[in-house]
Amino acid sequence: MKMFRLAAMAAAFLLSFSAAQAQTTLRIGLAEDPDILDPSMARTYVGRIVFAAFCDKLFDIDEKLNIVPQLALSSETVDDGKGLVIKLRPGVKFHDGEPFDAEAAKFSLERHLTFPGSFRKPELASVDHIDIVDPLTIKLVLKSPFSPLLAQLTDRAGMMMSPKAAKEAGDKFGLHPVCAGPYKFVERVQQDRIVFEKFADYWNKDNVFIDKIVFQPIVDATVRLANLKSGGLDLIERVLATDLKEVRADSRLKVATAIELGYQGITLNIGKDKAKGPLSQSAKVRQALDLAIDREAINQVVFNGEFQVGNQWINPDHPYYQKSLPVRARDVEKAKALLKEAGVKPPVSVDFLVPKGAENETPAQVIQSMAAEAGFDMKIRLTEFATGLKQAEAGDYQAFWLAWSGRIDPDGNTFVFLHSGAPQNYGDWTNAQADKALEEARLATDFAKRKASYETLAKLVQDEEPILYLYHRRIIIAHTTKLEGYKQMPDGLVRVVGLKLK
Repeated sequence: MKMFRLAAMAAAFLLSFSAAQAQTTLRIGLAEDPDILDPSMARTYVGRIVFAAFCDKLFDIDEKLNIVPQLALSSETVDDGKGLVIKLRPGVKFHDGEPFDAEAAKFSLERHLTFPGSFRKPELASVDHIDIVDPLTIKLVLKSPFSPLLAQLTDRAGMMMSPKAAKEAGDKFGLHPVCAGPYKFVERVQQDRIVFEKFADYWNKDNVFIDKIVFQPIVDATVRLANLKSGGLDLIERVLATDLKEVRADSRLKVATAIELGYQGITLNIGKDKAKGPLSQSAKVRQALDLAIDREAINQVVFNGEFQVGNQWINPDHPYYQKSLPVRARDVEKAKALLKEAGVKPPVSVDFLVPKGAENETPAQVIQSMAAEAGFDMKIRLTEFATGLKQAEAGDYQAFWLAWSGRIDPDGNTFVFLHSGAPQNYGDWTNAQADKALEEARLATDFAKRKASYETLAKLVQDEEPILYLYHRRIIIAHTTKLEGYKQMPDGLVRVVGLKLK
């Protein structure tokens, strides 16, 4: 009998050991450590990658940038554009077991609107209040028609949080977020890892095949790639364009790419520059800096021609791109002449804030060299990304190397950066005409009318240069061939539903 019990125990141990061995873990290498994991407070691209694994939204996008339901089932615009009725998916649970329903959806949207310091507030500024129609239907009542609203709900403004967990945690919600996505939060060690495990009660659990996801921030792109090649990681984001040839030559790896919806630019401090330097005081000086930059040379030399040069907040293939305002060629002599007209004696010293990482540092160094020929002394100051954002908020910079991952509607690439007083208007640029154009574009539903408003804005931005738009990156994801089902979309997010690890 004793031998039988021992044999049974041994068998049970082997079964549990085999089950543990069979568990799959997807290890993802990130280019930065994300900021706070609170949908109302977050603002980084890398954070959006992490959110995609655990915090479902009311809507999402497909590969053709169509808006598709996620936690919603459908939507209908009513009341001449001043109402949006959203039917919610039944049977959805948050990670703490609480039900997702109209009450929860109303709570999440109201939290985005009212939570102190919320970065979602301007994205939902058109919403006057939210009505509960029935247990699975809400109605957003708007102050005025707002054409980008549905697009806003495909991103963090549409992320749903457990009311119970959010109320209990308050401003600490980001330390242990509770949402309704495919994976639930386990732990976070700053600058080291963020761990998630499969949520057994996920509404789409039949399409979740991997047991665990670990995000690891590794700033150095070369180290990220080395970890992927050695098997320490299964997928990495932001592969350097110069490493593409090497990755494509490795039979153990696959590449997925798409031109981004966003842009890489340099935000110039106009209204908060404590030193009152020439760059903040004169549009001519800002134009001179712009003319000193050869965008195509940067693309060819730094990125092997893989990126797309640009001068607006959307890429030249986008339907809202203003073809009447093409990229200006580099003109060093004209740049020097503009400095002279502005009464500025070179060299113009510029505190140039740049987040660490080769994909930032290398092109910034090329721009430093180009600008020097026109009379600028770009003093590069490297910081951790999150630290750089805080310094930008405080106005502790003169030029800030800042990328934006982009949104499917042009409002998402403009309003929060260019409208007076908007939370991500780091340069504190104020222009009443620009504000009017931005506001009119939000009201219009006709494409031609919206494009005309954005043309007005583009001309003002080209004249006053609050942001120097430089290029649009190719999103480059590399992963092991053991990972199946991965597709890259232009928003740059890593979607984990449907993925399998062999």
